[in-house]
Amino acid sequence: MTASEVLLELRTKNGMSQDELAEKVFVTRQAVSRWENGETVPNTETLKLLSGIYNVSINTLLGSPRKLICQCCGMPLEDSIISHDKDGSFNEDYCQWCYADGTYTYSDMDNLIDVCVPHMVNENFTEEQARAYMKQMLPTLDYWKRYSELGDGGKFDEFKEQLIREINALHIEGMPKVEALNALVGRFVNLEYRLPSGEKVKFLDDGTTYLGTQLEPEFGGERCFGVLANMDFILISTYEKDGENPELVLYQKR
Repeated sequence: MTASEVLLELRTKNGMSQDELAEKVFVTRQAVSRWENGETVPNTETLKLLSGIYNVSINTLLGSPRKLICQCCGMPLEDSIISHDKDGSFNEDYCQWCYADGTYTYSDMDNLIDVCVPHMVNENFTEEQARAYMKQMLPTLDYWKRYSELGDGGKFDEFKEQLIREINALHIEGMPKVEALNALVGRFVNLEYRLPSGEKVKFLDDGTTYLGTQLEPEFGGERCFGVLANMDFILISTYEKDGENPELVLYQKR
């Protein structure tokens, strides 16, 4: 689709007239009409406003002229997994797993490879091939090229280590020690728990990136432990395969 077709479709889909959209982005109705006729394209600041209104990337607004990939892990990017800066705007250079609200979540290339490889293996792509591919590809990405400039000097790793110490200090029965925490996007781990009152609740925000892991219980069985945390809380649960029948073990504010 062209930029004009995308802009027309998004406005229509969101139920706005040209006048209503024009008021929201501080332009005239005639300007909106010219965008949708393909006569002009919104300027950079207006594109940022439109991106926030429609919750799509600027790349999408322009008809997806660029093939976006995460400049940390190499994952192809689409709007649903593109990261955000602290102000909530899209950061089209990274996925939500590698960059969360202004924070880079990986400082060790080998650790990132260990996280990514299991998701890449299939009948046509062995673990050895996946690992070799990642080792060759990651150094070509902007984040790793500029790591000395973009890195935080280990502050985020220190935060993760502090979280790990706090979680292990809880001594949850049957749960092995947490050795590492990885970035997890809320909508993929936002399970619904039943409270003693019978009410069902979710504790996470679908669009937020958390730190977490899954652990096999020390006593065996079919249920796994799930650990999730951020600056505000620690959540521990158990569940069956694919997150079925979750039970909340602990929700503790930090």
